[in-house]
Amino acid sequence: MKKIVITGGAGFIGSHIVDECVESYPEAKIVVLDKMTYAADVRNIIHHIESKNFELIVGDIRTVSTCERALKNADLLIHAAAESHVDNSFENSLEFSRTNVVGTHTLMEVCRQLKTPKIIHVSTDEVYGEILEGAADESAVLKPTNPYSASKAAAEMIIQGYMQSFKLPVIMIRANNMFGIRQFPEKIIPKFMMMLMQDQKLPLHRTGKNKRHFLAVRDFTNAIKALIEKGKIGECYNIGTTQEFENIEMARMLCKLFGLPSEDYIIHVEDRPFNDGRYAVNWDKITALGWAPKIILTDTLSEMAHWYLENFFRYHEEGGEIINRPKT
Repeated sequence: MKKIVITGGAGFIGSHIVDECVESYPEAKIVVLDKMTYAADVRNIIHHIESKNFELIVGDIRTVSTCERALKNADLLIHAAAESHVDNSFENSLEFSRTNVVGTHTLMEVCRQLKTPKIIHVSTDEVYGEILEGAADESAVLKPTNPYSASKAAAEMIIQGYMQSFKLPVIMIRANNMFGIRQFPEKIIPKFMMMLMQDQKLPLHRTGKNKRHFLAVRDFTNAIKALIEKGKIGECYNIGTTQEFENIEMARMLCKLFGLPSEDYIIHVEDRPFNDGRYAVNWDKITALGWAPKIILTDTLSEMAHWYLENFFRYHEEGGEIINRPKT
């Protein structure tokens, strides 16, 4: 490949995809298209900026001319840009539709016109909705339950239409929640880590019994590589893990990591309008390509905590509230 375009490449997941592509395809030009919203940070990709094979385009995926500039002569598009925080989607759902649906539609139309040879679309396991028992495979009916997952399901429907009508060469992926460094601290692990650094209480929705699977972002990017090289055009692949925790279990683990009594630091707050009890996917399909998750969450929590301590002011230097200075 000569050119790989990664949307959302300055964000958490996107920047790790950039790392994977730079390492795995050193001869390819890597182009990042990112709007640089609050969850993106140029420091996530600063180690690539001066490479002659790297280009950062700051722009909106809803703008046709910007997409055309980024995708011209591209061999592969990895579409990872999205509004992704469920809590935010209840407050600002229209922005989720604008970015996740209209933005995806714009990209697919430009790919159609430019005849982009391969597209990998990063969706989410949340499109399946609440899975209280068992696990959803790729043929399961989509039943999104919140504005975020509805916008991702809608984006998939746009893509399905393009695949059917225009034979657009897309591979769809639906992955579990992810963890790792560089994740904006609105998701549970980095948010709670940084709250504990400030000696703050950890707010859990209702009982905190909601369950989530946690996939290492580096395992996810290894799956991306497997799909680039072995994935079948037109197919959908779940990417999952066996690491499942209740939110209250996660909060207790983090309190223990910081040497703090969980009974004093966990508080229960009003739930959001709807909160899925559990997500779960069957990922046998991608294991047939030789991929499997390897990284254990509990083995990496200390390393992650050190990273967030060292980078604490990255997330507060533009006016974020600091109750106390970070505890070491």
